[in-house]
Amino acid sequence: MTLLTRLSRLITIQQVFFKYAIDELLIQLSGSHMLSIFCKLWPGKLKYGRTRSLPRGERLRLALQELGPVFIKFGQMLSTRRDLLPDDISDQLALLQDSVAPFESSRAVRIVEQALEAPIQDLFLSFETEPMAAASIAQVHGAVLHSGESVVVKVLRPDIEKVIERDLSLMHLLAVLMTWLWRDGVRLRPREVVREYEKTIIDELDMQREAANAAQMRKNCEDTSDLYIPEVYWDYTRDKVLVLERIQGVPISHIETLKDKQVDIEKLAQRCVNIFFTQVFRDNFFHADMHPGNIFVSVEQPDDPHCIAVDFGIVGTLTEQDRHYLSQNLLAFFERDYYSVAKLHIDSGWVPSDTRAEEFESAIRTVCEPIFEKPLEEISFAQVLLRLFQTARRFNMEVQPQLVLLQKTLLNIEGLGRQLYPQLDLWATARPILKKWVVENSGPLSVLKALKKNAPEWGRLLPEMPMLLHQVAVNGALHKPTGANNRHTESIVYAIFAAALFIAGVLVLVLKTTVNSLPIFEVLLFLAAGYCVKKSLQH
Repeated sequence: MTLLTRLSRLITIQQVFFKYAIDELLIQLSGSHMLSIFCKLWPGKLKYGRTRSLPRGERLRLALQELGPVFIKFGQMLSTRRDLLPDDISDQLALLQDSVAPFESSRAVRIVEQALEAPIQDLFLSFETEPMAAASIAQVHGAVLHSGESVVVKVLRPDIEKVIERDLSLMHLLAVLMTWLWRDGVRLRPREVVREYEKTIIDELDMQREAANAAQMRKNCEDTSDLYIPEVYWDYTRDKVLVLERIQGVPISHIETLKDKQVDIEKLAQRCVNIFFTQVFRDNFFHADMHPGNIFVSVEQPDDPHCIAVDFGIVGTLTEQDRHYLSQNLLAFFERDYYSVAKLHIDSGWVPSDTRAEEFESAIRTVCEPIFEKPLEEISFAQVLLRLFQTARRFNMEVQPQLVLLQKTLLNIEGLGRQLYPQLDLWATARPILKKWVVENSGPLSVLKALKKNAPEWGRLLPEMPMLLHQVAVNGALHKPTGANNRHTESIVYAIFAAALFIAGVLVLVLKTTVNSLPIFEVLLFLAAGYCVKKSLQH
Protein backbone atom coordinates (compact mmCIF):
# COMPACT_ATOMS: atom_id res chain seq x y z
CA MET A 1 0.00 0.00 0.00
CA THR A 2 1.50 3.32 -1.07
CA LEU A 3 2.02 6.27 1.25
CA LEU A 4 -0.38 8.33 -0.89
CA THR A 5 -3.15 5.72 -0.49
CA ARG A 6 -2.63 5.59 3.26
CA LEU A 7 -2.63 9.38 3.54
CA SER A 8 -5.81 9.63 1.46
CA ARG A 9 -7.60 7.12 3.70
CA LEU A 10 -6.37 8.88 6.83
CA ILE A 11 -7.81 12.16 5.56
CA THR A 12 -11.14 10.42 4.87
CA ILE A 13 -11.19 9.02 8.42
CA GLN A 14 -10.49 12.41 10.02
CA GLN A 15 -13.20 14.04 7.90
CA VAL A 16 -15.76 11.46 8.98
CA PHE A 17 -14.65 11.78 12.61
CA PHE A 18 -15.02 15.57 12.53
CA LYS A 19 -18.33 15.26 10.68
CA TYR A 20 -19.79 13.26 13.57
CA ALA A 21 -17.83 15.12 16.29
CA ILE A 22 -15.94 11.96 17.22
CA ASP A 23 -12.97 14.17 18.14
CA GLU A 24 -14.95 15.49 21.13
CA LEU A 25 -15.84 11.94 22.13
CA LEU A 26 -12.20 10.79 21.98
CA ILE A 27 -11.05 13.75 24.06
CA GLN A 28 -13.76 13.07 26.61
CA LEU A 29 -12.91 9.37 26.92
CA SER A 30 -9.14 9.75 26.90
CA GLY A 31 -8.82 12.89 29.01
CA SER A 32 -5.80 13.80 26.89
CA HIS A 33 -4.86 17.50 26.72
CA MET A 34 -2.44 16.75 23.87
CA LEU A 35 -5.24 15.20 21.80
CA SER A 36 -7.46 18.18 22.57
CA ILE A 37 -4.84 20.64 21.28
CA PHE A 38 -4.19 18.47 18.21
CA CYS A 39 -7.89 18.36 17.27
CA LYS A 40 -8.38 22.10 17.79
CA LEU A 41 -5.42 22.95 15.56
CA TRP A 42 -6.23 20.42 12.79
CA PRO A 43 -6.70 22.53 9.61
CA GLY A 44 -9.35 20.29 8.02
CA LYS A 45 -11.77 20.39 10.94
CA LEU A 46 -15.39 20.66 9.82
CA LYS A 47 -18.59 21.71 11.57
CA TYR A 48 -21.83 19.71 11.19
CA GLY A 49 -24.52 21.02 13.53
CA ARG A 50 -27.01 18.31 12.54
CA THR A 51 -24.87 15.36 13.58
CA ARG A 52 -23.55 17.05 16.70
CA SER A 53 -27.09 17.15 18.06
CA LEU A 54 -27.28 13.33 18.07
CA PRO A 55 -26.30 11.25 21.13
CA ARG A 56 -22.58 10.45 21.18
CA GLY A 57 -23.07 6.69 20.86
CA GLU A 58 -25.23 7.09 17.79
CA ARG A 59 -22.70 9.49 16.22
CA LEU A 60 -19.92 6.91 16.69
CA ARG A 61 -22.06 4.15 15.19
CA LEU A 62 -22.91 6.26 12.14
CA ALA A 63 -19.25 7.18 11.66
CA LEU A 64 -18.11 3.55 11.72
CA GLN A 65 -20.85 2.57 9.28
CA GLU A 66 -19.70 5.29 6.90
CA LEU A 67 -16.06 4.14 7.14
CA GLY A 68 -16.90 0.63 5.91
CA PRO A 69 -16.59 -3.07 6.72
CA VAL A 70 -13.35 -3.11 8.73
CA PHE A 71 -14.54 -0.35 11.05
CA ILE A 72 -18.02 -1.89 11.33
CA LYS A 73 -16.56 -5.20 12.51
CA PHE A 74 -14.16 -3.41 14.84
CA GLY A 75 -17.10 -1.54 16.34
CA GLN A 76 -18.96 -4.82 16.81
CA MET A 77 -15.99 -6.19 18.74
CA LEU A 78 -15.65 -3.01 20.81
CA SER A 79 -19.33 -3.31 21.80
CA THR A 80 -18.30 -6.25 23.99
CA ARG A 81 -15.46 -4.33 25.65
CA ARG A 82 -17.32 -2.73 28.51
CA ASP A 83 -13.96 -2.04 30.11
CA LEU A 84 -13.16 0.41 27.31
CA LEU A 85 -16.42 2.25 26.71
CA PRO A 86 -19.43 3.54 28.66
CA ASP A 87 -22.80 1.78 28.41
CA ASP A 88 -24.48 4.22 26.03
CA ILE A 89 -21.69 3.85 23.47
CA SER A 90 -21.42 0.06 23.81
CA ASP A 91 -25.20 -0.29 23.36
CA GLN A 92 -25.09 1.71 20.13
CA LEU A 93 -22.09 -0.25 18.78
CA ALA A 94 -23.97 -3.47 19.46
CA LEU A 95 -26.52 -2.28 16.85
CA LEU A 96 -23.89 -2.33 14.09
CA GLN A 97 -24.88 -4.83 11.43
CA ASP A 98 -23.15 -6.16 8.34
CA SER A 99 -26.09 -5.07 6.17
CA VAL A 100 -24.25 -3.66 3.16
CA ALA A 101 -25.19 -3.39 -0.49
CA PRO A 102 -24.49 -6.56 -2.51
CA PHE A 103 -21.93 -6.48 -5.31
CA GLU A 104 -22.84 -7.39 -8.88
CA SER A 105 -23.93 -10.98 -9.43
CA SER A 106 -21.84 -11.15 -12.58
CA ARG A 107 -18.72 -10.56 -10.50
CA ALA A 108 -19.82 -13.25 -8.05
CA VAL A 109 -20.21 -15.71 -10.93
CA ARG A 110 -16.76 -14.77 -12.25
CA ILE A 111 -15.15 -15.32 -8.84
CA VAL A 112 -16.79 -18.75 -8.53
CA GLU A 113 -15.76 -19.79 -12.04
CA GLN A 114 -12.16 -18.64 -11.53
CA ALA A 115 -11.88 -20.35 -8.16
CA LEU A 116 -13.38 -23.68 -9.34
CA GLU A 117 -11.94 -23.45 -12.87
CA ALA A 118 -15.18 -24.32 -14.65
CA PRO A 119 -18.23 -22.57 -16.15
CA ILE A 120 -21.05 -21.94 -13.68
CA GLN A 121 -23.44 -24.22 -15.62
CA ASP A 122 -20.97 -27.10 -15.33
CA LEU A 123 -20.67 -26.58 -11.58
CA PHE A 124 -24.32 -26.17 -10.64
CA LEU A 125 -27.65 -27.34 -11.98
CA SER A 126 -28.96 -23.89 -11.06
CA PHE A 127 -27.41 -20.77 -9.54
CA GLU A 128 -29.49 -17.91 -8.07
CA THR A 129 -28.07 -14.63 -9.33
CA GLU A 130 -29.98 -12.65 -6.70
CA PRO A 131 -27.98 -12.96 -3.45
CA MET A 132 -29.72 -14.36 -0.38
CA ALA A 133 -27.67 -12.14 1.93
CA ALA A 134 -24.82 -9.63 1.69
CA ALA A 135 -22.32 -8.84 4.43
CA SER A 136 -19.13 -6.84 4.72
CA ILE A 137 -16.81 -9.75 3.89
CA ALA A 138 -18.87 -11.94 1.55
CA GLN A 139 -22.29 -12.54 0.07
CA VAL A 140 -24.37 -15.71 -0.27
CA HIS A 141 -26.18 -17.19 -3.30
CA GLY A 142 -28.49 -20.19 -3.45
CA ALA A 143 -27.66 -23.05 -5.83
CA VAL A 144 -28.43 -26.69 -6.65
CA LEU A 145 -25.74 -29.25 -7.44
CA HIS A 146 -26.07 -31.58 -10.41
CA SER A 147 -26.47 -34.40 -7.88
CA GLY A 148 -29.62 -32.67 -6.59
CA GLU A 149 -28.48 -31.23 -3.24
CA SER A 150 -29.56 -27.69 -2.38
CA VAL A 151 -26.58 -25.61 -1.28
CA VAL A 152 -25.51 -22.08 -0.47
CA VAL A 153 -22.48 -20.52 -2.18
CA LYS A 154 -20.57 -17.97 -0.11
CA VAL A 155 -18.42 -15.68 -2.26
CA LEU A 156 -15.72 -13.36 -0.95
CA ARG A 157 -16.13 -9.68 -1.88
CA PRO A 158 -13.83 -8.60 -4.71
CA ASP A 159 -10.70 -6.70 -3.60
CA ILE A 160 -11.75 -6.91 0.07
CA GLU A 161 -8.20 -7.96 1.03
CA LYS A 162 -6.79 -4.59 -0.09
CA VAL A 163 -9.44 -2.67 1.83
CA ILE A 164 -8.74 -4.63 5.01
CA GLU A 165 -4.96 -4.34 4.66
CA ARG A 166 -5.26 -0.56 4.25
CA ASP A 167 -7.54 -0.04 7.24
CA LEU A 168 -5.69 -2.44 9.53
CA SER A 169 -2.48 -0.53 8.88
CA LEU A 170 -4.18 2.66 10.03
CA MET A 171 -5.72 0.93 13.06
CA HIS A 172 -2.26 -0.11 14.23
CA LEU A 173 -1.16 3.51 13.95
CA LEU A 174 -4.20 4.71 15.91
CA ALA A 175 -3.56 2.06 18.59
CA VAL A 176 -0.01 3.38 19.08
CA LEU A 177 -1.37 6.91 19.43
CA MET A 178 -3.97 5.69 21.96
CA THR A 179 -1.20 4.10 24.03
CA TRP A 180 0.59 7.45 24.17
CA LEU A 181 -2.39 9.78 24.53
CA TRP A 182 -4.92 7.79 26.62
CA ARG A 183 -4.36 7.83 30.35
CA ASP A 184 -5.38 4.14 30.52
CA GLY A 185 -3.56 3.28 27.28
CA VAL A 186 -1.01 0.89 28.78
CA ARG A 187 -3.49 -0.97 30.96
CA LEU A 188 -6.08 -1.38 28.19
CA ARG A 189 -3.45 -2.59 25.69
CA PRO A 190 -4.99 -1.17 22.47
CA ARG A 191 -2.19 -2.57 20.31
CA GLU A 192 -2.90 -6.09 21.58
CA VAL A 193 -6.62 -5.56 20.99
CA VAL A 194 -5.99 -4.51 17.37
CA ARG A 195 -3.64 -7.47 16.83
CA GLU A 196 -6.31 -9.82 18.19
CA TYR A 197 -8.89 -8.22 15.89
CA GLU A 198 -6.48 -8.47 12.96
CA LYS A 199 -6.13 -12.24 13.43
CA THR A 200 -9.90 -12.60 13.58
CA ILE A 201 -10.71 -10.60 10.45
CA ILE A 202 -7.82 -12.10 8.42
CA ASP A 203 -9.14 -15.58 9.26
CA GLU A 204 -12.55 -14.53 7.91
CA LEU A 205 -11.01 -13.87 4.49
CA ASP A 206 -10.16 -17.55 3.97
CA MET A 207 -13.24 -19.56 3.01
CA GLN A 208 -11.31 -22.83 3.38
CA ARG A 209 -10.53 -21.95 6.98
CA GLU A 210 -14.23 -21.27 7.57
CA ALA A 211 -15.03 -24.63 5.97
CA ALA A 212 -12.54 -26.33 8.30
CA ASN A 213 -14.15 -24.57 11.28
CA ALA A 214 -17.58 -25.81 10.19
CA ALA A 215 -16.31 -29.36 9.70
CA GLN A 216 -14.69 -29.40 13.15
CA MET A 217 -17.80 -28.03 14.82
CA ARG A 218 -19.97 -30.56 12.97
CA LYS A 219 -17.71 -33.35 14.25
CA ASN A 220 -17.95 -32.00 17.82
CA CYS A 221 -21.76 -32.05 17.57
CA GLU A 222 -22.07 -35.66 16.42
CA ASP A 223 -23.17 -36.88 19.86
CA THR A 224 -25.76 -34.15 20.54
CA SER A 225 -29.02 -32.99 19.01
CA ASP A 226 -28.78 -29.49 20.53
CA LEU A 227 -26.97 -27.99 17.54
CA TYR A 228 -26.87 -28.84 13.85
CA ILE A 229 -23.99 -27.74 11.61
CA PRO A 230 -24.48 -27.86 7.82
CA GLU A 231 -22.28 -30.15 5.75
CA VAL A 232 -19.29 -28.75 3.84
CA TYR A 233 -18.93 -29.64 0.13
CA TRP A 234 -15.16 -29.70 -0.10
CA ASP A 235 -15.01 -30.34 -3.86
CA TYR A 236 -16.62 -26.92 -4.40
CA THR A 237 -14.72 -25.00 -1.72
CA ARG A 238 -11.68 -22.79 -2.28
CA ASP A 239 -10.06 -19.82 -0.53
CA LYS A 240 -12.65 -17.39 -2.03
CA VAL A 241 -15.66 -19.72 -2.35
CA LEU A 242 -17.44 -21.84 0.26
CA VAL A 243 -20.28 -24.25 -0.53
CA LEU A 244 -22.42 -25.54 2.34
CA GLU A 245 -25.59 -27.56 2.74
CA ARG A 246 -28.66 -25.31 2.54
CA ILE A 247 -30.54 -25.45 5.82
CA GLN A 248 -34.22 -24.90 6.55
CA GLY A 249 -35.15 -23.13 9.76
CA VAL A 250 -36.72 -20.11 11.40
CA PRO A 251 -34.38 -17.26 12.42
CA ILE A 252 -34.07 -17.39 16.19
CA SER A 253 -35.00 -13.72 16.44
CA HIS A 254 -38.49 -14.41 14.96
CA ILE A 255 -40.05 -15.13 18.34
CA GLU A 256 -43.67 -14.79 17.22
CA THR A 257 -43.14 -17.28 14.39
CA LEU A 258 -41.57 -19.76 16.84
CA LYS A 259 -44.54 -19.33 19.18
CA ASP A 260 -46.98 -19.83 16.29
CA LYS A 261 -45.16 -23.10 15.51
CA GLN A 262 -45.64 -24.04 19.21
CA VAL A 263 -41.89 -24.35 19.78
CA ASP A 264 -40.85 -25.06 23.37
CA ILE A 265 -39.16 -21.68 23.94
CA GLU A 266 -37.86 -22.49 27.43
CA LYS A 267 -36.10 -25.66 26.24
CA LEU A 268 -34.69 -23.76 23.27
CA ALA A 269 -33.23 -21.06 25.53
CA GLN A 270 -31.68 -23.69 27.81
CA ARG A 271 -30.11 -25.40 24.81
CA CYS A 272 -28.53 -22.14 23.66
CA VAL A 273 -26.83 -21.82 27.03
CA ASN A 274 -25.84 -25.50 26.98
CA ILE A 275 -24.32 -25.10 23.49
CA PHE A 276 -22.19 -22.17 24.60
CA PHE A 277 -20.75 -23.77 27.73
CA THR A 278 -20.26 -27.14 26.02
CA GLN A 279 -18.34 -25.57 23.15
CA VAL A 280 -16.17 -23.49 25.47
CA PHE A 281 -15.33 -26.08 28.13
CA ARG A 282 -15.78 -29.51 26.56
CA ASP A 283 -14.74 -28.81 22.97
CA ASN A 284 -12.58 -25.69 23.49
CA PHE A 285 -13.84 -24.62 20.06
CA PHE A 286 -16.76 -22.21 20.15
CA HIS A 287 -18.80 -20.27 17.61
CA ALA A 288 -17.74 -16.70 18.39
CA ASP A 289 -20.30 -14.87 16.25
CA MET A 290 -23.57 -16.12 17.73
CA HIS A 291 -25.71 -13.10 17.00
CA PRO A 292 -29.36 -13.81 16.05
CA GLY A 293 -28.66 -13.55 12.31
CA ASN A 294 -26.40 -16.61 12.47
CA ILE A 295 -28.70 -18.90 14.47
CA PHE A 296 -31.79 -20.67 13.11
CA VAL A 297 -34.24 -23.06 14.73
CA SER A 298 -35.50 -26.35 13.35
CA VAL A 299 -39.26 -26.52 13.97
CA GLU A 300 -39.85 -30.07 12.70
CA GLN A 301 -40.23 -31.22 16.33
CA PRO A 302 -41.61 -28.18 18.19
CA ASP A 303 -41.43 -29.91 21.60
CA ASP A 304 -37.77 -30.82 21.01
CA PRO A 305 -36.29 -27.91 19.02
CA HIS A 306 -32.64 -27.66 18.08
CA CYS A 307 -30.48 -24.82 16.82
CA ILE A 308 -28.80 -24.56 13.43
CA ALA A 309 -25.68 -22.42 13.16
CA VAL A 310 -24.25 -20.71 10.08
CA ASP A 311 -21.24 -18.44 9.42
CA PHE A 312 -18.14 -20.03 10.94
CA GLY A 313 -15.61 -17.35 10.05
CA ILE A 314 -15.01 -16.46 13.71
CA VAL A 315 -14.34 -19.23 16.21
CA GLY A 316 -12.64 -19.04 19.58
CA THR A 317 -10.32 -21.21 21.63
CA LEU A 318 -8.69 -20.76 25.04
CA THR A 319 -5.50 -22.06 26.58
CA GLU A 320 -5.84 -24.91 29.06
CA GLN A 321 -4.82 -22.53 31.84
CA ASP A 322 -7.43 -19.92 30.86
CA ARG A 323 -10.14 -22.57 30.67
CA HIS A 324 -9.16 -23.86 34.10
CA TYR A 325 -9.17 -20.43 35.74
CA LEU A 326 -12.34 -19.42 33.91
CA SER A 327 -14.29 -22.52 34.97
CA GLN A 328 -13.10 -22.20 38.56
CA ASN A 329 -14.02 -18.51 38.53
CA LEU A 330 -17.52 -19.15 37.22
CA LEU A 331 -18.15 -21.95 39.71
CA ALA A 332 -16.90 -19.77 42.52
CA PHE A 333 -19.27 -17.02 41.33
CA PHE A 334 -22.16 -19.49 41.31
CA GLU A 335 -21.29 -20.58 44.86
CA ARG A 336 -20.80 -16.94 45.91
CA ASP A 337 -17.26 -17.79 46.99
CA TYR A 338 -15.82 -14.36 46.25
CA TYR A 339 -12.56 -15.00 48.08
CA SER A 340 -11.81 -17.84 45.67
CA VAL A 341 -12.66 -15.53 42.75
CA ALA A 342 -10.19 -12.96 44.06
CA LYS A 343 -7.47 -15.59 44.61
CA LEU A 344 -7.99 -17.06 41.13
CA HIS A 345 -7.59 -13.62 39.57
CA ILE A 346 -4.33 -13.16 41.46
CA ASP A 347 -3.04 -16.68 40.74
CA SER A 348 -3.81 -16.36 37.03
CA GLY A 349 -1.91 -13.08 36.78
CA TRP A 350 -5.01 -11.16 35.69
CA VAL A 351 -4.39 -8.74 38.57
CA PRO A 352 -1.00 -7.88 40.13
CA SER A 353 0.42 -10.48 42.53
CA ASP A 354 0.65 -7.94 45.38
CA THR A 355 -3.14 -7.36 45.35
CA ARG A 356 -4.76 -7.99 48.74
CA ALA A 357 -7.20 -10.86 48.19
CA GLU A 358 -9.51 -9.75 51.03
CA GLU A 359 -9.88 -6.25 49.63
CA PHE A 360 -10.51 -7.55 46.12
CA GLU A 361 -13.03 -10.06 47.50
CA SER A 362 -15.02 -7.28 49.16
CA ALA A 363 -15.16 -5.28 45.93
CA ILE A 364 -16.34 -8.29 43.90
CA ARG A 365 -19.03 -9.13 46.47
CA THR A 366 -20.39 -5.60 46.21
CA VAL A 367 -20.85 -6.06 42.45
CA CYS A 368 -22.13 -9.64 42.26
CA GLU A 369 -24.23 -10.28 45.34
CA PRO A 370 -27.29 -8.29 44.17
CA ILE A 371 -27.72 -10.29 40.94
CA PHE A 372 -28.06 -13.85 42.19
CA GLU A 373 -31.34 -15.78 42.21
CA LYS A 374 -32.88 -13.35 39.75
CA PRO A 375 -34.36 -14.30 36.39
CA LEU A 376 -32.55 -13.18 33.27
CA GLU A 377 -35.09 -10.43 32.63
CA GLU A 378 -33.91 -8.69 35.81
CA ILE A 379 -30.18 -9.12 35.15
CA SER A 380 -28.03 -7.22 32.68
CA PHE A 381 -24.73 -8.98 32.07
CA ALA A 382 -23.59 -5.82 30.36
CA GLN A 383 -24.11 -3.91 33.61
CA VAL A 384 -22.47 -6.65 35.66
CA LEU A 385 -19.46 -6.86 33.33
CA LEU A 386 -19.15 -3.08 33.28
CA ARG A 387 -19.10 -2.88 37.08
CA LEU A 388 -16.68 -5.78 37.31
CA PHE A 389 -14.31 -4.07 34.85
CA GLN A 390 -14.63 -0.81 36.74
CA THR A 391 -13.82 -2.67 39.94
CA ALA A 392 -10.89 -4.45 38.31
CA ARG A 393 -9.54 -1.10 37.07
CA ARG A 394 -9.11 -0.01 40.70
CA PHE A 395 -6.90 -3.05 41.19
CA ASN A 396 -4.88 -2.45 37.99
CA MET A 397 -6.31 -5.46 36.18
CA GLU A 398 -4.94 -5.66 32.65
CA VAL A 399 -7.23 -6.48 29.74
CA GLN A 400 -6.90 -10.09 28.53
CA PRO A 401 -7.15 -9.93 24.71
CA GLN A 402 -7.53 -13.72 24.43
CA LEU A 403 -10.86 -13.45 26.29
CA VAL A 404 -12.36 -10.84 23.94
CA LEU A 405 -14.19 -13.36 21.74
CA LEU A 406 -15.50 -15.18 24.81
CA GLN A 407 -16.94 -11.97 26.25
CA LYS A 408 -18.49 -11.14 22.88
CA THR A 409 -20.13 -14.57 22.66
CA LEU A 410 -21.37 -14.43 26.25
CA LEU A 411 -23.11 -11.13 25.53
CA ASN A 412 -24.64 -12.63 22.37
CA ILE A 413 -25.99 -15.48 24.50
CA GLU A 414 -27.45 -12.92 26.90
CA GLY A 415 -29.23 -11.23 24.02
CA LEU A 416 -30.64 -14.53 22.75
CA GLY A 417 -31.77 -15.46 26.25
CA ARG A 418 -33.58 -12.18 26.73
CA GLN A 419 -35.35 -12.53 23.40
CA LEU A 420 -36.34 -16.16 23.85
CA TYR A 421 -37.16 -16.72 27.50
CA PRO A 422 -36.50 -13.81 29.86
CA GLN A 423 -37.30 -15.95 32.92
CA LEU A 424 -34.39 -18.30 32.21
CA ASP A 425 -32.15 -18.90 35.25
CA LEU A 426 -28.77 -18.83 33.54
CA TRP A 427 -26.91 -19.80 36.71
CA ALA A 428 -28.97 -22.96 37.28
CA THR A 429 -28.58 -23.95 33.63
CA ALA A 430 -24.82 -23.44 33.49
CA ARG A 431 -23.78 -24.78 36.92
CA PRO A 432 -24.16 -28.54 36.20
CA ILE A 433 -22.31 -28.22 32.88
CA LEU A 434 -19.38 -26.50 34.55
CA LYS A 435 -19.31 -28.91 37.49
CA LYS A 436 -19.20 -31.87 35.14
CA TRP A 437 -16.31 -30.36 33.20
CA VAL A 438 -14.36 -29.55 36.38
CA VAL A 439 -14.85 -33.08 37.73
CA GLU A 440 -13.72 -34.65 34.46
CA ASN A 441 -10.68 -32.37 34.13
CA SER A 442 -9.58 -31.92 37.74
CA GLY A 443 -10.46 -35.18 39.50
CA PRO A 444 -9.37 -38.84 39.22
CA LEU A 445 -10.91 -39.14 35.74
CA SER A 446 -8.56 -36.46 34.43
CA VAL A 447 -5.59 -38.36 35.88
CA LEU A 448 -6.69 -41.56 34.14
CA LYS A 449 -7.19 -39.68 30.85
CA ALA A 450 -3.70 -38.19 31.14
CA LEU A 451 -2.23 -41.63 31.89
CA LYS A 452 -3.92 -43.14 28.85
CA LYS A 453 -2.74 -40.25 26.69
CA ASN A 454 0.89 -40.59 27.83
CA ALA A 455 1.01 -44.39 28.05
CA PRO A 456 2.28 -44.96 24.45
CA GLU A 457 5.17 -42.50 24.91
CA TRP A 458 6.08 -44.01 28.28
CA GLY A 459 5.96 -47.44 26.73
CA ARG A 460 8.41 -46.28 24.08
CA LEU A 461 10.82 -44.91 26.72
CA LEU A 462 10.62 -47.88 29.12
CA PRO A 463 13.02 -50.16 27.14
CA GLU A 464 15.66 -47.40 27.27
CA MET A 465 15.74 -47.40 31.08
CA PRO A 466 18.28 -50.28 31.44
CA MET A 467 20.73 -48.55 29.10
CA LEU A 468 20.30 -45.28 31.00
CA LEU A 469 21.01 -47.09 34.28
CA HIS A 470 24.07 -48.77 32.72
CA GLN A 471 25.42 -45.39 31.56
CA VAL A 472 24.98 -43.91 35.03
CA ALA A 473 26.78 -46.89 36.58
CA VAL A 474 29.65 -46.76 34.06
CA ASN A 475 30.09 -43.01 34.52
CA GLY A 476 30.09 -43.46 38.25
CA ALA A 477 32.76 -46.19 38.05
CA LEU A 478 34.96 -44.20 35.69
CA HIS A 479 34.93 -41.12 37.85
CA LYS A 480 35.18 -43.11 41.09
CA PRO A 481 33.00 -40.71 43.07
CA THR A 482 33.38 -40.72 46.82
CA GLY A 483 31.45 -39.22 49.74
CA ALA A 484 28.79 -36.75 48.70
CA ASN A 485 29.34 -37.43 44.98
CA ASN A 486 28.78 -41.16 45.52
CA ARG A 487 25.55 -40.50 47.43
CA HIS A 488 24.36 -38.18 44.64
CA THR A 489 24.96 -40.89 42.03
CA GLU A 490 23.08 -43.47 44.10
CA SER A 491 20.21 -41.03 44.46
CA ILE A 492 20.00 -40.67 40.65
CA VAL A 493 20.05 -44.47 40.20
CA TYR A 494 17.23 -44.95 42.71
CA ALA A 495 15.23 -42.14 41.09
CA ILE A 496 15.56 -43.79 37.66
CA PHE A 497 14.52 -47.14 39.14
CA ALA A 498 11.48 -45.45 40.74
CA ALA A 499 10.45 -43.85 37.44
CA ALA A 500 10.83 -47.14 35.56
CA LEU A 501 8.80 -49.10 38.12
CA PHE A 502 6.09 -46.43 38.28
CA ILE A 503 5.77 -46.28 34.48
CA ALA A 504 5.59 -50.08 34.31
CA GLY A 505 2.82 -50.11 36.90
CA VAL A 506 0.87 -47.40 35.07
CA LEU A 507 1.21 -49.18 31.72
CA VAL A 508 -0.04 -52.46 33.15
CA LEU A 509 -2.96 -50.67 34.82
CA VAL A 510 -3.95 -48.52 31.84
CA LEU A 511 -3.64 -51.25 29.22
CA LYS A 512 -6.02 -53.57 31.07
CA THR A 513 -9.47 -53.63 29.50
CA THR A 514 -11.22 -53.86 32.90
CA VAL A 515 -10.03 -52.84 36.33
CA ASN A 516 -12.36 -54.08 39.05
CA SER A 517 -9.70 -54.08 41.75
CA LEU A 518 -5.99 -53.39 41.88
CA PRO A 519 -4.13 -56.71 41.25
CA ILE A 520 -1.19 -57.69 43.43
CA PHE A 521 1.31 -57.29 40.56
CA GLU A 522 0.57 -53.60 40.14
CA VAL A 523 0.62 -53.11 43.91
CA LEU A 524 4.11 -54.62 44.09
CA LEU A 525 5.33 -52.39 41.26
CA PHE A 526 4.02 -49.24 42.92
CA LEU A 527 5.40 -50.30 46.32
CA ALA A 528 8.80 -50.93 44.75
CA ALA A 529 8.66 -47.52 43.07
CA GLY A 530 7.81 -45.93 46.42
CA TYR A 531 10.73 -47.72 48.08
CA CYS A 532 13.12 -46.39 45.39
CA VAL A 533 11.79 -42.87 45.88
CA LYS A 534 12.44 -43.18 49.60
CA LYS A 535 15.99 -44.45 49.02
CA SER A 536 16.61 -41.68 46.49
CA LEU A 537 15.58 -39.03 49.02
CA GLN A 538 17.72 -40.62 51.71
CA HIS A 539 20.80 -40.36 49.49
